[in-house]
Amino acid sequence: MTLIKTISGIRGTIGGRIGEGLSPLDIVRFTSAYAVQIRRISSQKSNKIVIGRDARISGEMVGNIVKGTLMGMGFDVIDLGLATTPTTEIAVTDQQADGGIIITASHNPRQWNALKLLNEHGEFLNAAQGEAVLKTAADEAFTYADIDHTGSCSLNDTYNHIHIDQILKLELVDTEAIRKANFRIAVDCINSVGGIIIPILLERLGVKYVDCLNYDPTGEFRHDPEPLEKNLSGIMELMRDSAYDVGFVVDPDVDRLAIICEDGAMYGEEYTLVTIADYILSNTPGNTVSNLSSTRALRDVTEKHGQQYAASAVGEVNVVAKMKETGAVIGGEGNGGVIYPESHYGRDALVGIALFLTHLAKEKKKVSELSTAYPQYFMAKDKVELKPGTNVGLILQKVKEKYRNERINDTDGVKIDFADKWVHLRKSNTEPIIRIYSEAATQKAAEQAGKEIMDIIYTLETE
Repeated sequence: MTLIKTISGIRGTIGGRIGEGLSPLDIVRFTSAYAVQIRRISSQKSNKIVIGRDARISGEMVGNIVKGTLMGMGFDVIDLGLATTPTTEIAVTDQQADGGIIITASHNPRQWNALKLLNEHGEFLNAAQGEAVLKTAADEAFTYADIDHTGSCSLNDTYNHIHIDQILKLELVDTEAIRKANFRIAVDCINSVGGIIIPILLERLGVKYVDCLNYDPTGEFRHDPEPLEKNLSGIMELMRDSAYDVGFVVDPDVDRLAIICEDGAMYGEEYTLVTIADYILSNTPGNTVSNLSSTRALRDVTEKHGQQYAASAVGEVNVVAKMKETGAVIGGEGNGGVIYPESHYGRDALVGIALFLTHLAKEKKKVSELSTAYPQYFMAKDKVELKPGTNVGLILQKVKEKYRNERINDTDGVKIDFADKWVHLRKSNTEPIIRIYSEAATQKAAEQAGKEIMDIIYTLETE
C-alpha cells in the first residue's frame, strides 16, 4: 500500500492500515487540514467548497468522506458529481467558492485515488499553502463545527454544459470551420468522465461522426490510463484500419490530451501544446511558457512568431505562476497539458480539442502533414537510483560546475542547454531517484546525452 503526501495534495492506493494507504481516516485528516487553510486564505468568505470526481471505483467512497468532513468543518459543499478537473476549476470561480477539491488520481491506475486542492481562483495551492496543509494535518490542528454551524451539501450537475458553453464562446474556437471540415474523429475516453463530456463537446462543435472507445464511465480502465504510446494500441489500430481524420486520447480527469494521426501514428504528446501555441500565436501576439522538462519546439515556434518563451519549474502551479509573471497567452506542459488563459488557468483537454480542431480545419491538412511543420525533437526519460545518504545537492552542484560553459537553469534541479540538445536533472519529491530528461534531434542522440549525465552521477556517487 502507498500513501504520498505532497504540497500539491494527497494520493495513494485504496485500502490498508492508517498511514499506509489512502484510508478513510487519512482522507478525513487531510480534508480537515485543507478546510482550515482555505478558511485562512480565501478572500471570498462564501463558506462554499466545490467538489468533483472522476469515475474511479473508489470515487464515491472518497467523495462521501470528503463531503461529510467539509460539512463537519462548517462548509457548504457544491457537489458536481462526475466532472473533469478543468470543469471543477471553472465551477469554483463561477460559484465564487472559497476553494475546491478534485477527487482523482489523474493518470494513475485504478487502485489509486487522490485529492487535488484548489484555491478560490480554481487554481492549485502554492508551495507555502500546501506546506501549511501538511503541517495542519500532521498536527491535527482542526476543530469541527457545532450542531448549529455544520454545513450543507447540494448537487449541481450543470457544469459540463457551462464548461462547453464557455469553450464555444472563445474567439479562436471556430465552430463553423470545424463543421464544414466534416471531420471523422475517434476518441479514447479511458472509462472515465471524458466519456460523458467529450461526445457532447464534439457534437456542439459540429462534428457529425465520432467513434468513442472506452466511453462508459465505469472506472474499470481498459488499459493503463496514462496517455502514452505504449498504452494506446487500441485506438492506434482503429485509426490505421479506418478512415478517421484524427484521434484524441485523454486521461481519467481530462486535463491531458494526446493526439493520433490519421495513419495511426502518435502525434507526440509534447506537440499537443506546440501545435495549439502555433495557432494561438498566429492570431494573438504574446509570450509562452512550459516547464523545464518540455520540448524545445515550443521555444522555436514562439521565436518564429517574434515572441518570447520562458521556462518554469515542473508542476502546473509553477507554469501558471510563470505565465502570469510573463503575460503568456498560452502555456502548459509537455505531457499534453494545455493552459489557455482566455478560458482559465488550468490544464484543459477540452479547450485543447476545440483549438486543435479549429487549427486543423483552417490549415486543411492531414494531421500527419501538420506535424511536419514543427521542429522535430526526440526525448529520452531515465532515472538514477540514489544510494542511502547520497548528497543530491552536492551532485547537482558538481554537474553545474562541470558544464559551467553551457547555459544552465537551476530553477528546478539543473537543466543544461547545449546548442543542439538539453538535459534536465531533478530530484523526485516522492522517490529516492534523480530523474533525467534529455532531448535532441534524434532518439539516439537524446538517449546518449542522458546516459553521459547518468555516468557522471554514478561516478560522483562513488567519490
